[in-house]
Amino acid sequence: MLRTSVVIDYQNVHLTAHDVFNPGGNRHDSLIHPMQFAKSAIIERNARQRAGFPHAVCERVTVFRGLHHVDHDWEQNRRCRDQATEWTNDGVHVELRDLKYRFQRGADGRPVLDINGKKVPEGRPVEKGIDVLCALACVREAARPDVDLVILASRDTDLVPALDEVYDFRGADPARYARIETVAWFDSGAARNFGSLRPTAPRKIWNTNLGRAVFDASLDRKDYR
Repeated sequence: MLRTSVVIDYQNVHLTAHDVFNPGGNRHDSLIHPMQFAKSAIIERNARQRAGFPHAVCERVTVFRGLHHVDHDWEQNRRCRDQATEWTNDGVHVELRDLKYRFQRGADGRPVLDINGKKVPEGRPVEKGIDVLCALACVREAARPDVDLVILASRDTDLVPALDEVYDFRGADPARYARIETVAWFDSGAARNFGSLRPTAPRKIWNTNLGRAVFDASLDRKDYR
């Protein structure tokens, strides 16, 4: 059995799941529970292995996610923290990173303040640095002596260098570094699919396509509202 560490880019996995399986629905109805997702993905991966190829067992799950600032979106901040607590209690290692905001400015170029003296956000906040954290986690997990396989869950092409790095490390020293694989949502009947994340050619790694059954098994059905 391959002792497996699953690294999850949460927003990427959550939003692509919504776009593939529930594009007309509320995004809140496509929330993913990282532990359920990891275990379901590994079951699907193992089912697709040919005879004689080793199966994986889930040992570690790490998820990275952006966090709304409490001053600018208290409700989203609370929901995110409540989810993080729930997932942590279920054995997931959760890392939250503050979202980045742009702020309104007046004619004088100074930030506009609300009645409480707080800066007023402009537009939606964005994640910054999640891809770097996922990349570092892949390399770090691949070097652990108790990990045989790293599975990266993301479609962010900024993570291709991380796939390349772990692949090359593994090729140079297979006794020290784990192999790396990917997973991707896929529905043959969907209006939109995103394909799998691949390393730079000529490198090749295993990808497991995850269908609706895995999506349904991965849903976080707790009401955080």
